[in-house]
Amino acid sequence: MAIRTAVNRALTAITALPTAAALTDGNLTLLKTLNGGASTTTISFVNGSSDVVLDSTYSVYLFKYINIHADANTPNLEFNLSVDSGSNYNVTKTSSAFAAWHKEDDSGTSLAYNTGNDLAQATGNQRLAFGGLDVDNADGNASGEMFLFNPSSTTFVKHFMARGVKNSYHPYAWNTFIAGYANTTSAVNAIQFSVEGQNFDNAIFKLYGVGPKQ
Repeated sequence: MAIRTAVNRALTAITALPTAAALTDGNLTLLKTLNGGASTTTISFVNGSSDVVLDSTYSVYLFKYINIHADANTPNLEFNLSVDSGSNYNVTKTSSAFAAWHKEDDSGTSLAYNTGNDLAQATGNQRLAFGGLDVDNADGNASGEMFLFNPSSTTFVKHFMARGVKNSYHPYAWNTFIAGYANTTSAVNAIQFSVEGQNFDNAIFKLYGVGPKQ
């Protein structure tokens, strides 16, 4: 393959350089940040509510969850989707789940599929950070990200894919992997995060649009 180089004399006609957005479709646009503290039970992103954008503006959306800590028991971080602007969070989903973990004292490790954290045509919540959040120690928390693909499509199902990390109450370092689809051809226009009926003690959620606007 021939290597082509640019020299000064060949660039004299250029008056402006392309912007970063023109060079790549991988740029992120921060659309909304929601925080959860004591007594917060759910965090919801609803299209059109409080300046949230979750429609055909972008074909891919990215949710980042940061330092998730619950205030009681050992719950799991989970989510569900809505096709009616948050009136109901009960979209049918099928998913897969696996995780790697390693105990702090090096007494145990694992890499395995987790049948208790997947769904098969179920309308219940999908777990993201599973294995139990650490509520006994102040440093126990979970962070990660989830992609939601083309939620406004009225032709195809809606794929999602998530990866997260947390230190659980055992204590273990967990690396969790979730992927699946919302089995609906209705436009998904809201998503809700929760910690299995408990309250958040601390939570930061960020919503990004990925790539150029459609």
